[in-house]
Amino acid sequence: MNKIAIFGANGRMGRVLIDALDQAQDAILSAAYVRASSSMMGVDIGELAGIGQRGLNVSDAITADLSLPDVLIDFTLPDALEANLALCVKHKKPVVIGTTGLNKAQKEALNNASQHIPIVFAANYSVGVNLLLNLARQTARVMGDTADIEIIEGHHRFKKDAPSGTAVAIGETIADELGRDLATCAVYGREGDTGERNQKTIGFATIRAGDIVGEHTVLFADIGERLELTHKASSRLTFANGAVKAATWLKDKPAGLYDMQDVLGLA
Repeated sequence: MNKIAIFGANGRMGRVLIDALDQAQDAILSAAYVRASSSMMGVDIGELAGIGQRGLNVSDAITADLSLPDVLIDFTLPDALEANLALCVKHKKPVVIGTTGLNKAQKEALNNASQHIPIVFAANYSVGVNLLLNLARQTARVMGDTADIEIIEGHHRFKKDAPSGTAVAIGETIADELGRDLATCAVYGREGDTGERNQKTIGFATIRAGDIVGEHTVLFADIGERLELTHKASSRLTFANGAVKAATWLKDKPAGLYDMQDVLGLA
């Protein structure tokens, strides 16, 4: 049985991960961590996740015994990433990271840590989204030279980064297949007289509303026809189950930086 610990247990995804591990067949939750200053310190994990008492209390990772879990999962905020990575490297623990909106320095810290421990880093842990990434690459290979490409994403009103990490990952996948640099070909907004569309660009549109869990559409539009690839998530449990799958896969892997394409055998 794989023993999994969670950073940021009191977050939106942290609570769902507790639920997912409670239901998992091949993994158990061995620890759930929050900041030492959190009001949730000492709370039963089941009460935190709304699934009833489970006899395991929330603790602080800095003072906890990190020799107990086999793998850690981190869905916290970018400003907590480097400290969490340092803990994992110190204790030689594999980690699954789902934190998005990373800056250059945080991405560099991620790459540096992967020289010492195995890491799965993905913008989205949904099996369906990762199939979408694979299909987007195939479609770009066939239609990308002539079709206009647009990526439309929607999330709940509380999401802080835009476009979503998943939307950017889709754009990067397509750009890579077409030999383009997303940093120079992406268009993130249009207003006023923008002139005719440059076919070599990749457009992004962002929706933030209500309680949308996550929706992504990739549009390949040519003259006379268009193809749309769409994924809609209705529950965060989808992402949590994928992260647990990644954690069990990662347990005995050598140091390196992996993604969900590796976990699912799609790479």
